[in-house]
Order: sequence, then structure tokens, then C-alpha cells
Amino acid sequence: MSDSAGGGESGGVTGAGQEAEADTEPPHKAPPFTEADSLEVGKASEEGGEPSAKRPKMNEEEQGLEQVAKPVMMDEETAAQGGLLPEDQAPPAQRTTEPPQCEEEGQEEVSISVRGEEECHQNGDGGHDAPLDEGETKLEEKHNDDSPADSPSEGQHLGLDFTQNPQMLTGSWTEYSTVPENYLKGCKWAPDGSCILTNSADNVLRVYNLPPEIYSYNWDLLPEMSPVLRMAEGDTIYDYCWYPKMNSLDPDTCFLASSSRDNPVHVWDAFYGEVRASFRPYNHLDELTAAHSLCFSPDGTQLYCGFDKTVRVFYTDRPGRDCEERPTIVKKQGQSGIISCFGFSPCQSVYACGSYSRCAGLYSCQDGTLLALLPTRHHGGLTHLLFSPDGNYLYTGGRKDPEILCWDLREPGKVVFSLKRNVATNQRIYFDLDLSGRYLLSGDTEGVVSVWDTHTAPPDGNEELLQPQLRFKAHWDCTNGISIHPFMPLLATSSGQRQFPWPGDSEGDSASDGEGGEAVMSPQEIRQDNTLSLWWAGPLGPAAEGGQEQSSAEAEA
Repeated sequence: MSDSAGGGESGGVTGAGQEAEADTEPPHKAPPFTEADSLEVGKASEEGGEPSAKRPKMNEEEQGLEQVAKPVMMDEETAAQGGLLPEDQAPPAQRTTEPPQCEEEGQEEVSISVRGEEECHQNGDGGHDAPLDEGETKLEEKHNDDSPADSPSEGQHLGLDFTQNPQMLTGSWTEYSTVPENYLKGCKWAPDGSCILTNSADNVLRVYNLPPEIYSYNWDLLPEMSPVLRMAEGDTIYDYCWYPKMNSLDPDTCFLASSSRDNPVHVWDAFYGEVRASFRPYNHLDELTAAHSLCFSPDGTQLYCGFDKTVRVFYTDRPGRDCEERPTIVKKQGQSGIISCFGFSPCQSVYACGSYSRCAGLYSCQDGTLLALLPTRHHGGLTHLLFSPDGNYLYTGGRKDPEILCWDLREPGKVVFSLKRNVATNQRIYFDLDLSGRYLLSGDTEGVVSVWDTHTAPPDGNEELLQPQLRFKAHWDCTNGISIHPFMPLLATSSGQRQFPWPGDSEGDSASDGEGGEAVMSPQEIRQDNTLSLWWAGPLGPAAEGGQEQSSAEAEA
């Protein structure tokens, strides 16, 4: 967001004694970006180096494991183009992140079995069962042939690099320490990448601007992030989402929706933090009911709300109580339970609904007709789902369920592979895909973030367990939210969970001095970590890597 959103930068109070996280001095201003100097971006911050005062140091066992893959270079823009001026601290220019469009847009019938390789234009390969060769080769040729001076939109690409642990840049932790047990419940980048939206236990939605120092690579000067907007809901927030066409340069598109218990769906102005409109869903008794899940349609004209065995569709240009009701059970057949999450196919007029009845269904966007009901394979209710960029695959994850399942929608009911993570509570644990569809990232209840390379999945799809390429300790507590920046190699993670006090000794020690009680409570207090963190997941330069090795050697000595 721009500075008018809450009247200030996202700078905060830097921790006392905070030290630079780099051994080498990065450039203070971003030059025209080329592939040759893309390896010079970043700063050295590894586990063996000097810890920053703002975060507790983690031992080497808790930090990332070995990695064995080559970084992928995504065909995306970087922050150095599009008029990003750190001195003006202007929001990034609008970047179109629309999904691939189908060749036949006028088709009336929706087919789940249509192959994405024939229907959609994509960057790179066609999916899991296509090797990563031709698309990436063309991309590399384009890197070598086009110069940034002749073609600013070509040759300026900086992709995710998971051959090493991402390094933490900054975050927000003081904001969540004023209220006891104010743990976070997720974080989501804005569609234009200008800011981050968080949800927390105090029922406040916060908007953070992306620190302008990141554009100029002055990472040693990064302060703690402070929210530029706070939007307080009346009760527990069930779900929230950005308007998909949001662009900071057009204030009329800067809004988001949220749903909370015993309240209508609110549409918030993301520039001033005020309620712009509300959608009021009523049940068959004409009582106001709260939506358990929210999702805008890809074009932003409709807002889908999930209820018990029902989906209600509101039109964003007509606030109020008028809506279209779409029952998920017709004549005792269909998808039961509370609709807990939504996802829209990027390639067809299809949306998916996950429910607490442990299953997912595919529906037509035109009239809500049930197209396919996926088998019940999860052990807990679904809390999050995502389509792959080519629309051929659907990823689903549930609560108290260690698996993320990848479904092949060309053969509805077929599980291609599964991903294991540690989810031991009912909390919603988000996962995210990068724009190429290659990397899937998820946190877990132990604070570890796992990175899977979906292109290493076996082509036969015999439901094998896919091993993570990289695992690293992001937080001391549960890492419940993770979001990948739309076009920069940045990750945002959020952490925290409800803490239950441990019972004390009931055989007489409770009446004595407090040392016994403190000893019992100390493990739980150590694990508490309510933080929003920002991570750099791009390549680091050779000089920076050499500095890391030297720092590691000094630390071991």
C-alpha cells in the first residue's frame, strides 16, 4: 500500500543491539537487473553466523537439512522494473497475475478431463507428468539472447532458490506481544505484492507495507515491521481474502473481505481501514449467519461464502442480503458438512469446495452443479486447498491430518502423490504454491517449513510419498501461515497457536515456593512464538556464500 494507507511507512522500532545479517555490504540501489548479476543479490545470513538481536539463535539441528535440486528461474518480473522507486517509497506497479487463459473461452460445458497441455497457454512444462526440459530451455535462451536495455520486460527474472535455507530479513513481533497469547492465524500477500495481510487471535486484521529497503537491497537497515492499518472485527475471524484485482495504484480496487462470528461479511477499505460494504447472509429462519469461508471469483465480480451444506454467492457490485443459494446436498446426495475452504480453477469455469466432512467437491461456476465428488481420503476436515497453475491438479490438506494430497482432476478420484507434514491440532495450517506450480511450501505444528519439488514426482502417479527437498526451522512455535510473493523470491510466514497451561503438581508442591510451577511452565513458554516473518528465498552471491562459510568456521571454532 502507499503511505496514505494509515499514514506512514512500515518501519518500526528496531531491537536494541540489532546487528547486520550480512558479512558483505550489498548495493544500496538496485541497478538494472540481469541474469549475470542476479547471483550478486542477497546477503549472507546462515545458521552459523552472528545472530541478530531480534531473533533467538537456533541450533544447527533445528535448521535446514540437505537440499538436492537446481533452482528454478521463473518467468517473472523483478522489483527493479515497473517504476519501483525506493526514494519515493511508492507501491509497486500493477502486475498482471491472472491465470492462464483457455483457448476456447466461449465454451458452455465444463469438462474436468480436459488436458491442460492442449487447452492452456503456460510458461514452462505442462504439469507433473512432463519433464522440466523444453520450457526451461526456452526460458534460459531468452535470458541469454535478450538484454535488459533493449527489452526491459525480458531477461530480468529472479526465481526461487531452495538449494539453501531462506534467510530471515525482518518481521513483526512487538505488535503481538501487547495482548497475552495473541497468536497469528495466517498471512496473505496482496495480489500486487505491495503489502501483507495478517489475522490474529485478538480479531484484528493488520496490513503491513513491504519495506522499501528491500527494493534497494539495503537489508542491513531493515527495521522491525509495523502495521499501517488495523481493522478490528467484533468476534473470532473465520476467514479473510483479498480482492483479486487489487492494485495499489488504483485505490478503488484496494479492498478485502472478512467474516467473523455473529457478524455479516465485511468489505474493508485497504487504504483507510474502514468498512466499505457488507454482505448479510440469512438462513431459512431469517437469522443472520456467519460465513465460515470466503473467496472472490477470479474476475472479482462474485464473492463465494461457505456455510453448512450450502454455498451463497454475492455479487460485489450489489451489497446487502440478496444472494444466490447453492446447496451442496440435493436429494440427500452430495457434499455434506460445513464448507471450510474454496479454490478456483485457473483454466476452467470450475471451483472446488472443501468441507469438514473430510471430502472435496468440484462445481460449475455457472450454476453450482456438482461435477465430481472426490473420495474421502483425509483423516480430518479439510482446511485448505489449491489448484495447480495448469488446472490439472488439486492439493488438499486437513486438520489433525499429516497429509497433503495431490489429486489428478483429469481422472477424478486419483491421488498422484502425498506430502507429509506434522499437523497435530485443529488449527488451519496453510500451504502455498509458487506461480510456476513447481514448489509447494507448508509449515507444521513444530515450526518447520517444508519445501517440495512437485516436478520430481513419479510420472506414473502410484500415490508415492514425495520427500521434501528442503526443511528449515522458521519459528519456535507452530508455523500456521505461509505465503509466496507474487513476483519476488520472498516468503511470509506467521506463527503461534493457542497455549494451554500445564497442570501443576497437586501433591503439595503447589503450596510451596513458585519454583516448581515455573519449572513446569517453562517448556510451554519457550515454545510460544507469535511472529510475522519475512524471508529471502532467492539466490545468494558467491562472495556472500564465502562469507557464510567463514562465519560458520569461526562459530565452530
